[in-house]
Amino acid sequence: MHHDISLITTLAVGFGLALLLGVIAVRLKLPALVGYLLAGVAIGPGTPGFVADVGLAGQLAEVGVMLLMFGVGLHFSLDDLLAVRRIALPGAVVQIAVATAMGFGLAQWWGWSVGAGLVFGLALSVASTVVLLKALDAQGLTETGNGRIAIGWLVVEDLAMVLVLVLLPALSGVLGGKTDGHAGGSLGWTLAKTLAQVVAFVVVMLVAGRRVLPWLLWQVTRTGSRELFTLCVVAAALSIAYGATALFGVSFALGAFFAGMVLRESEFSHRAADESLPLRDAFAVLFFVSVGMLFEPRVLVDEPLKVLAVVAVIVLGKSIAAMAVVLLLRYPPGTALTVSASLAQIGEFSFILAAMGVALGLLPPEGQSLIVAGALISIAVNPWAFRAARPLQTWLQTRSALARRLAQRDDPLSELPPATEAQYLSRQVVVVGHGRVGKRITAALQAAKVPFVVAERHRERVEQLRAEGLPAVWGDAAEASVLIQAHIARARLLLIATSDVVGVRQMIETARQLNPSIEILVRAHSTEEVQWLSAECGATAFLAEDALAAAMAERATAVPPMPVPGAAPA
Repeated sequence: MHHDISLITTLAVGFGLALLLGVIAVRLKLPALVGYLLAGVAIGPGTPGFVADVGLAGQLAEVGVMLLMFGVGLHFSLDDLLAVRRIALPGAVVQIAVATAMGFGLAQWWGWSVGAGLVFGLALSVASTVVLLKALDAQGLTETGNGRIAIGWLVVEDLAMVLVLVLLPALSGVLGGKTDGHAGGSLGWTLAKTLAQVVAFVVVMLVAGRRVLPWLLWQVTRTGSRELFTLCVVAAALSIAYGATALFGVSFALGAFFAGMVLRESEFSHRAADESLPLRDAFAVLFFVSVGMLFEPRVLVDEPLKVLAVVAVIVLGKSIAAMAVVLLLRYPPGTALTVSASLAQIGEFSFILAAMGVALGLLPPEGQSLIVAGALISIAVNPWAFRAARPLQTWLQTRSALARRLAQRDDPLSELPPATEAQYLSRQVVVVGHGRVGKRITAALQAAKVPFVVAERHRERVEQLRAEGLPAVWGDAAEASVLIQAHIARARLLLIATSDVVGVRQMIETARQLNPSIEILVRAHSTEEVQWLSAECGATAFLAEDALAAAMAERATAVPPMPVPGAAPA
């Protein structure tokens, strides 16, 4: 065979070695992604033996990023994004500034130029969305309040990096690098043009995309072909991501994310997510393999102290800065630890920024090698950072008075107002979680004039409920103080509507201790969870599939059968 088979070779060797080393990593109690990264190192140019096509692997990894971000958009509505804006926007901006300053300081200490320091610091400041999503999914945190804050935070970071990638060529000459012949015009004009392109893309997606995409899926669904539906979903994700970059200058990842957010409004969103899941997982593996292929092992021998300094900025410096910002914004330590773990790594945007810096003559090749080394190490240790977050929170609160004060500090939203009516303080329903399910429940309770109090960990949602005149307390209901403020001791019913299953046991134990006779209803996500909640916690659990089947069966049995033509009446 004389034709080029580099694509087939890259896929076969990449997937095969990733599978082998991923299984070995899991057997050694390590995250599977460590095996994927090592597979990339093994077939990369930095190690002897077979060398896969780095360019092809990078493009395939980009496809994985697009599909993964599209899947996130399918589960992340515009309302969810706006709900976390008050923490995600200022938090991401401050964290980027602090991390950039730390990276800039290292570069200056090593004798690099101002331009090199700026590019280096920015590359260390932005975390990988792909790594974050994998970690959140592994810990079951994607649908939780803390998970949505972390995702919203990284969306803001991605938007900031879009601006950086557009402005850097225009600033290259000023910073001591090469002048990009295509970067004409003033800096103000470049910035205005970039912002206009981003706004135009968002408007097009929210106005036209909301109508066109659901209509297109409906037309394809009418054919009855499963493969055409899958093809339509993948084509929509990739073509919109490409169009976002080609027409509006937005990154592939953000284009795919907004495509998923728009498609979420459609009734086919769940099916679209299920159909695209195998492709998302497969191509996401190639992302980690491609990261490993960029790694140059010699940097560990030549510059070990510099590598350690870079890893320290990524894993410790960024995390501490993010934690401080979250706590200053009066969010609980649990949220601060989740966000900190989310940011303790770097990824795709860092590689793009480093490559551009080298091409513009701003960043020395050594800087790119250090960034890749920092990414590889931080990605490998990131799953442990997530696993340690909750035990660390418990350890701190049991041993530190300051941690307990931060978790229980005085806040007007963490307790009911003194003027709360008596009907909300006794024989009321305590509803935990005011998301998609919780909103429907409270609407029904309002219609039936049943008094209730909402316990919600999203500060913005509590503010909205208070503005509507509804009683609500802010905080994690797994903490006893939150349920106490909701007057659980005198409530007649605890209704847990949150998708966060981690703290359910603690909520139930607290409620039973303070109110042994209280009835408890819980939202479950699997048959096994229903059985566990019933047997171990004495709660009544409801599974979405069971409720749907019961409603459909009730409707079917309520409709009288059609008479058979010619049949004698009974």
